[in-house]
Amino acid sequence: MISKNTICLWYDGTALDAATFYADTFPDSAVGAVHHAPGDFPSGKQGDVLTVDFTVLGVPCMGLNGGPAFKHSEAFSFQVATDDQAETDRLWNAIVGNGGQESACGWCKDKWGLSWQITPRALTDAMASPDRAAAKRVFDAMMTMRKIDIAAIEAARRG
Repeated sequence: MISKNTICLWYDGTALDAATFYADTFPDSAVGAVHHAPGDFPSGKQGDVLTVDFTVLGVPCMGLNGGPAFKHSEAFSFQVATDDQAETDRLWNAIVGNGGQESACGWCKDKWGLSWQITPRALTDAMASPDRAAAKRVFDAMMTMRKIDIAAIEAARRG
């Protein structure tokens, strides 16, 4: 059954590669149907992969091989809540180590330009602390990081 709401992500001929990487990297992720173009289109030929149905962490997505006209930006990102440093490291390293790039405060981009926030639950919990001084220390610590270091976040929370 097709979801009533599906995220459509634009790729330049690499939707299947991206979907396969996401399915191999994230739990509760899979590649579904692959649809081939019934005719020539501006950035491809009949028979080329046109769209790919996939899920990322249970979220339904469609990759559209629309060509080079549009690029991903930080205006859209997947935020992935991680449970510990090992999971944070694994996901961060998978994205960055597969041609991606680091950014700041737990953000990185995959090699297709899609942004990801690899966000430990420890960070989210600490930022929501009713102790506003502790939350400020955590925020200040996060602002110095690329990949989030949970031990440093917990140390900042304690003061």
